[in-house]
Amino acid sequence: MSDNRDVQAEQENTVDETVVNTEEAQVEASEAEGVELDENAQRIYELETALSEAQATIKDQQDGVLRARADADNARRRAEGEVEKARKFALERFAGELLPVIDNLERAIEMTDGDNEAVKPLLEGVEMTHKTFLSTIEKFGLSLIDPQGETFNPDLHQAMSMQESADHEPNTVMAVMQKGYQINGRLLRPAMVMVSRAPSGGVDTQA
Repeated sequence: MSDNRDVQAEQENTVDETVVNTEEAQVEASEAEGVELDENAQRIYELETALSEAQATIKDQQDGVLRARADADNARRRAEGEVEKARKFALERFAGELLPVIDNLERAIEMTDGDNEAVKPLLEGVEMTHKTFLSTIEKFGLSLIDPQGETFNPDLHQAMSMQESADHEPNTVMAVMQKGYQINGRLLRPAMVMVSRAPSGGVDTQA
């Protein structure tokens, strides 16, 4: 009888130890799982932080590329503008130096006696030179201002004198003393003109 009680007690102790061991194992497993979850959460946080930093770096680099491209485009446009200004200035200056040559050719044509057979070949040569010269410079944007019979335009004409005339409307260019020229739409030299006026009024030559 005593032996049966001892066996039963031993079995109960074994069950108790098994229960305790099982509970300890569960606690250890839970703690291990908790540690693993904490490590995963920390790793996810680190990865998300690294991703955010990488995205911010890419955004900064993209902004830098766009700014650099905009600066390069602005620099290119400024350079092109400066080159164009330099080209126009050089062309205007060169064209201005050619105007006296044109004037002298025109004076030679006007002063030559076309009825004189001896000078006709010379006159024809000068006229051909003048025509070719004008045709050449027109290719580079030079255009003639010859306002004979037109209304006076202070933007293109310079009134050298005014004269009453019954044959012309007031403010009409009666005579062109010196032709003017434009280059690429800009005034190079105004035409010097004589302007008609009515007996009671005139034109504002200072406009």
